Amino acid sequence: MFRNVIVRRPSRSMIEGITTADLGLPDYDLALRQHDQYIQAMEACGAKVTVLPAMEEYPDSCFVEDVAVVTPKCAIITNPGAPSRNGEKAYIVEALRAFYPEENIEYITEGTIEGGDVMMVGDHYYVGLSRRTNEAGFENFRRILEKYGMTATAVPVRGVLHLKTGVDYLSDNRLLAAGEFIGQPVFSQFDETPIAPEEAYAVNCLFVNGKVLVPAGFPKTEKAVRDMGYETIQIDTSEYRKIDGGPSCLSLRF
Repeated sequence: MFRNVIVRRPSRSMIEGITTADLGLPDYDLALRQHDQYIQAMEACGAKVTVLPAMEEYPDSCFVEDVAVVTPKCAIITNPGAPSRNGEKAYIVEALRAFYPEENIEYITEGTIEGGDVMMVGDHYYVGLSRRTNEAGFENFRRILEKYGMTATAVPVRGVLHLKTGVDYLSDNRLLAAGEFIGQPVFSQFDETPIAPEEAYAVNCLFVNGKVLVPAGFPKTEKAVRDMGYETIQIDTSEYRKIDGGPSCLSLRF
């Protein structure tokens, strides 16, 4: 169960965020309202939400998931592969000190890794080797996990930004997959539900305490998740999609 969630308010500078989406500039006021709804959805799932202030100097800083990986045993401060995001690390450390003792806050010191490439399945972590996460970063991450009795598997990522852009673990051995990840052998032990190509963005759903947050506007995916027996909460993340973000990117959950 996730008791705590950390989010960071979007900044007005988000219109300068890194993007490959070609969907136009985000509407800041609408992004704020969507962020409010995101927080409300987390609270509806029973989580206590810590809201960090916006940081204008970092346009992508609302995507807190990329700068840390939070586990039940430790918090791991990442080393983002996007140079413009590297400075965000120091600020997330400050927030995590309220929840983890100093000795359980670890740091990636070799290679690069971003939290969007890390998918947790119990005590095992699947890590995408992408444009933002490299072998050295993965190995550093894996060694840290081993200190705490956890394990990791590397997964090649070719056509999307992050691992969780294309594959998403829910619970009870259930997995959503899109594009290059459909039928991938590394995930063969899971009960896989393929997501239609036109709804591939919606693969980045978010399982929180028995409920699933699903991006609004993707009825096939929402129905597939409901058909698995989950209660769904639809959340509009259209403005974050414009800067390559989905539901999981907007929070740290632990």
